Amino acid sequence: MQEDYILRQEELIDNPDPRIPICLVLDVSGSMIGEPLKELQKGVEQFFTAIMNDEIAKTSAEIAIITFGGSVEVALDFRSIENQKVPQLKAGGLTPMGQAVETALKTLEKRKEEYKNAGVDYYQPWLVLMTDGLPTDSIENASLKINQLVEKRKLTVFPVAIGDADLNTLAKLGGGRKPLRLQGLKFDKFFEWLSKSVSNVSRSTPREEVKLPGGLEDWAVV
Repeated sequence: MQEDYILRQEELIDNPDPRIPICLVLDVSGSMIGEPLKELQKGVEQFFTAIMNDEIAKTSAEIAIITFGGSVEVALDFRSIENQKVPQLKAGGLTPMGQAVETALKTLEKRKEEYKNAGVDYYQPWLVLMTDGLPTDSIENASLKINQLVEKRKLTVFPVAIGDADLNTLAKLGGGRKPLRLQGLKFDKFFEWLSKSVSNVSRSTPREEVKLPGGLEDWAVV
């Protein structure tokens, strides 16, 4: 763990550009087995490829992946994207969504501290939550923490419902942002939109208001 920390700090020192920390919180519970998981995997890989192919975004965007399906795992911790490999997602188990979101918030907070220690500025962190079901644990504490961070302009949340996921429940973790429902299994279109959003932010300065791209109708039920 200490070695990983040292490597992460060295990356920050070598590249002092402001960072965009993005935490993907992905539902890999049993209901995602089969085609949904396959399409999610392809979408995440496409997202990484799009960022890598953007000369500006790839020096700023940093991605962590938290999965929840039976257990909660930090499937990929923050690093320079050039030194990351997309993990192979596996589905199974229940839906500990509350624990997953709290783990994501802790992971983001840890990375922010590393930025501060290295003297690197950063954009408002993003948390992308994708789920196809109801939580099998309490989400009250996670909801409270998200609302506090969003109110202080310290977090942006993108809640995305897959399949028949309950929008009212997901809204409790949206920090005031209305959840959108994915059209079928259009993960590719969603991650294409997300990569364009990251690209727009990477061309701005931290704390500058940035308009997100259009095209929601390509992937969401709006």
